[in-house]
Amino acid sequence: MDIHRIREILPHRYPFLLIDRVLEVVPGERLRALKNVTANEPFFDGHFPHRPVFPGVLMLESIAQASAILVSLIIDAKASQKNVYLFAGVDKARFKAPVEPGDQLIVDVSLEAQRRALWRCSGTITVDGKVVCVSDVLFTHRPIE
Repeated sequence: MDIHRIREILPHRYPFLLIDRVLEVVPGERLRALKNVTANEPFFDGHFPHRPVFPGVLMLESIAQASAILVSLIIDAKASQKNVYLFAGVDKARFKAPVEPGDQLIVDVSLEAQRRALWRCSGTITVDGKVVCVSDVLFTHRPIE
C-alpha cells in the first residue's frame, strides 16, 4: 500500500504522518509497515541538536497509526476516512535502542483483542532486524462528523 492509499485511510498529515508504506497485510490479523527516518524531520532540531534521536513517543505513534490502518481495513471495507482513531492507552512500552536519522523503521502490528469499539494491538519496531521498541496500544474509533 503506497502513501496515497495511506493518506486516504489516516487523517494525519506532515509532519505527523509516520507511516510511509504498508509492506504486508494479513487481513484481520497483522500488518507490516515502513517509516523512513530522515535528517530533515522537524523534531530533530530540538531532540537533540548534538545527537538527533527519534522520540520514543513517536515510535508509539507509529505503532498506533499502523494499528489504525489494520483495524480500518476490518471495520470499513473501503478503508476511507470515515472514522477517527483515538488512543485509549499504552501498555508494556519498552524502548530497546535509539533510532537515528537514516534508519528505516519496520513496524509490525497484530490485532490482539477487540471488545465493542475498543481495540488492542501489539507492536514491534525493528531497525536492521534489531528490536528498538515494543508496545501494546489500545484505541477506539468514532465516526467523523
